[in-house]
Amino acid sequence: MFRTIEHSDPRFSHEGLRYVTVKTPNLRGRGDITFWSPEWMPDSEPLPLVILLHGVYGSHWAWSLKGGAHRTANQLISTGEFTPFRLAMPSDGLWGDGSGYLPHDGHQFDRWIIDDVPAACPGAVSSLFLAGLSMGGFGALRLGATYPDRFRAVSGLSSITHLDQMAQFVEEPLTAYRQPDPTDESVLALMLRNRDQLAQDSLPRLRFDCGTEDSLLGANRELHAALTNANIAHTYEEFAGGHEWPYWEKHLVDTLRFFSRLV
Repeated sequence: MFRTIEHSDPRFSHEGLRYVTVKTPNLRGRGDITFWSPEWMPDSEPLPLVILLHGVYGSHWAWSLKGGAHRTANQLISTGEFTPFRLAMPSDGLWGDGSGYLPHDGHQFDRWIIDDVPAACPGAVSSLFLAGLSMGGFGALRLGATYPDRFRAVSGLSSITHLDQMAQFVEEPLTAYRQPDPTDESVLALMLRNRDQLAQDSLPRLRFDCGTEDSLLGANRELHAALTNANIAHTYEEFAGGHEWPYWEKHLVDTLRFFSRLV
C-alpha cells in the first residue's frame, strides 16, 4: 500500500509513543503519524484504534506533546475504565495552516485518514473510533457522517461545524477548500444526507462538546439543535473553557469514556 514506510526504533521510544512516516499517493508525498499502545501489549493483539485529529497550525505530535493524550489513555486503562486500546495521531497533511481533512489541491486528505492511518498502525486493529479538536473536530464529524460504516463512534471537541468557520483560523482563501458539492462542506448537511445511516440504533455513535467561552460555541449549539430537530441521535455537552489546549487536555477523557462504552 505504501511505497515506503519508516518506523521509529523502539529502543528510543518513550511512554509507549512510536513514530511512523509513510509515502502515500493520497498526500502525493510523505505523512507522519504518532502511535501509542500500552507498553505491555504485544502488537499482535487486536485492539480498538482511536484516531485523534489535531487542529490548525499543529501536526502529528500535538495531541501527545501538547495534550498528553497518551497519558490520559494510559490512566483510563490503568483504572479499568477502558479496555486496552491504541491511539493514532496523524498529521493533517501539512497543507497551509490546515488541510481541513478535505480533498483539495490534488490531495486526498480525507482518504489519508480513512485508509492510510489505520493501515500504517504497527499493532493489530479490531475497530475504529475517530475524534478531533477544532479543525480536527470538523474532520472527525464530517468523516464520520461521510463514511458511517467505518467507525464505531466519532467525537468532536470545540469543532468547526462548517467550512466557512475555517476563515477564523487560516490565511489561505476558502476557495482553496471548496468542494464540488457544498453539502460536503457542512457537518449538518452531511448528517442530514446520511440520516438513515445515523439512525438511533446505528453506528457510528455521535458526540461533541464545546467550551462556554469558545468562539465556536454558537455554531456547536446550532448543530446540536438542528440534529435534535432532525431526530439524529447524538450526545452534546458544554464545559467551562475556551478554544485552548487546557480545555482539550482536560476533556479528551469525556470522549474516551464515551468510546469505552461502545467497544
